[in-house]
Amino acid sequence: MEEFVKRSLLYDFYGDLLTDRQKEIYGAYVQEDLSLAEIAQEYRISRQGVHDLIRRVGMILDGYEEKLQLVAKFLEVKTKVKEIESCKSLKEAKEKAENILELL
Repeated sequence: MEEFVKRSLLYDFYGDLLTDRQKEIYGAYVQEDLSLAEIAQEYRISRQGVHDLIRRVGMILDGYEEKLQLVAKFLEVKTKVKEIESCKSLKEAKEKAENILELL
């Protein structure tokens, strides 16, 4: 998975567990696609401070995902839904859905 998409998903799932300051700065980086220099100027901190915070938050979000696996489960369900949607008949879709539900 592309790193940008991974970071966005992690932020979407676990962003509310961050402090307000972490959410603002990491959100500016991931969602608004601002550069480190732009964020540093906006929040009146050093570029290095922004870099450190983004790295630290990335590690925090990775830790949440490692423990909770919400993004992995979401992507798995999304793949299974696409499989069901690709079925050519209602009977085939029903059987595939039943098999998938047994796995979950």
